[in-house]
Amino acid sequence: MKELAALAGRIQGCRRCPRLVAWREEAARTKRAAFRDQTYWGRPVAGFGDPEARVVLVGLAPAAHGANRTGRVFTGDRSGDFLFGALHRKGFANQAESRQRGDGLEMRDAFVTAIVRCAPPANKPSAHERTECRPWLEAELDLLPRARVAVALGGEAWRQLLRVLRERGLEVPRPAPRFGHGVEAAFGGWTLLGAYHPSQQNTFTGRLTPAMLDAVLARARELAAGST
Repeated sequence: MKELAALAGRIQGCRRCPRLVAWREEAARTKRAAFRDQTYWGRPVAGFGDPEARVVLVGLAPAAHGANRTGRVFTGDRSGDFLFGALHRKGFANQAESRQRGDGLEMRDAFVTAIVRCAPPANKPSAHERTECRPWLEAELDLLPRARVAVALGGEAWRQLLRVLRERGLEVPRPAPRFGHGVEAAFGGWTLLGAYHPSQQNTFTGRLTPAMLDAVLARARELAAGST
C-alpha cells in the first residue's frame, strides 16, 4: 500500500510530455461551465484500487473534465458511471458511483488504471506520449503481486498491455492476439481480456451494453479465482 502511494506521488509530479501538460492545465484553468466553482486536479492521474487485486482494468486516459477534474481514474464522467456501475454489480466495488476522491468508494480484488495519465487533446494521445507513459503502468503492475488478469478497455489499452507484458519477459504470441470485445489471450500466467471502452460513443450507440461489460467482468472474476 505504501509503495503504491509513493508511486502515485511520483506519477502526479510527472511533466514528461509538454503537449499533455499544457492541455491538462489549460482545461483545469478554463473549466467546464458546470464545474466552474470546483478546483480541478489538473495533474497526472495514478491508478486506484485494491493492492491485493487479481484483476487490473486498463483504460486509455483521463477525461479533461472527468479524472482531470476529480483526480481519480474514471471518476466524474459518464464513462466512469458506466464502468463503476458494472464493477459494483459484479462485486468489485462497494458502491456504484465514483464522484470524487473521498466519496467512500473501495475496490475489491480490482485495480483500475490507464495507459496515459494526463488528459490528451481530443482524447487522442500520440504514440510518443503512450510510450513515455508506459513505465508508469509497468511500475504499477510490479506493485500488484497477485494480479494475473488484465481487462483492456479498448484497442489501445490492449496493444499497450501486450507491449508491457512482453517487456516483463512473457512470451506473447506472434502474431499478437487481436483486440475484440470478449476476446481472451492467455500466456505466461496472465490472461488478457478485451472489452469495448465505456465511452459515450460506445454506450450511447449500444455498441457496449451493461450486459456485455458484465459478462467480461464475470469472466475476469472466474479467471482470477482460478489463478490462486
